[in-house]
Amino acid sequence: MAQKRKKVLIIIPAFNEGKNIGSLLEKLERKDISDICDILVINDASSDDTGQIVRNRGHKVVRNIYNLGYGSGLQAGYRYAKRYDYSFVIQMDADGQHDPENVLKIYKALTTADANNIVPDIVLGSRFLKESPEYKSTFAKDLGYLLFRTLIKVFTGKTIKDPTTGLQGLSRRTFCYYAGFDHFDDQYPDANMILQMIMLGYNVVEIPALMHQRTMGKSMHSGVKPIVYMIRMCYSILAVWIRIKILHSDKKVKPNDSLAS
Repeated sequence: MAQKRKKVLIIIPAFNEGKNIGSLLEKLERKDISDICDILVINDASSDDTGQIVRNRGHKVVRNIYNLGYGSGLQAGYRYAKRYDYSFVIQMDADGQHDPENVLKIYKALTTADANNIVPDIVLGSRFLKESPEYKSTFAKDLGYLLFRTLIKVFTGKTIKDPTTGLQGLSRRTFCYYAGFDHFDDQYPDANMILQMIMLGYNVVEIPALMHQRTMGKSMHSGVKPIVYMIRMCYSILAVWIRIKILHSDKKVKPNDSLAS
């Protein structure tokens, strides 16, 4: 008899994270998390032992033959979650920066209605709320945060303190939308996706999150990649605004719309 799936799928894209993934999985295996969460690791053509470590611990792995990138990994996870009828997705990085302590807090936020009886579609784990534990950043990164924060504020009127956070919880309606063709940036899903979903009427909230600095392995934003990333993200944010505000090419949702199936 097949094991019953949980309500929540934790999606972890991973590329050569053999030095970090085992420790992260061990922390996610504690009972209060594992009682409600399954884990899916998207092994993005790693050349190290990332995939073997995950399999040895008994978790599900999707292996890409070619390196397709962070966004493609996430979207593969969304499609898996949709196919197997999960109610929620929580996405985390494999490098240990996203503390597993955040998982249950995000799940609680996803299932808690506000004063208008509306539950969130997207819960962002934020490093920069007043209640967030201290997080040290660099001057260059702080400029990027400020730029993206400002663009989202100008285009939507909503303040998002941590517009580049990869620690997110998604409702079924959200990840089913992301799973669709041309609804998700398969390379650099970041502030552009947050802008898109706010403009489309999805309910986006932030909660304080504990995050750590990477201690081992190589960041995907190393070398000249941050410069390319900044240019591409600004272009993508502008493209999202034009597509939704001027071209009206994406359908807006209402808070009480039925969930995607």
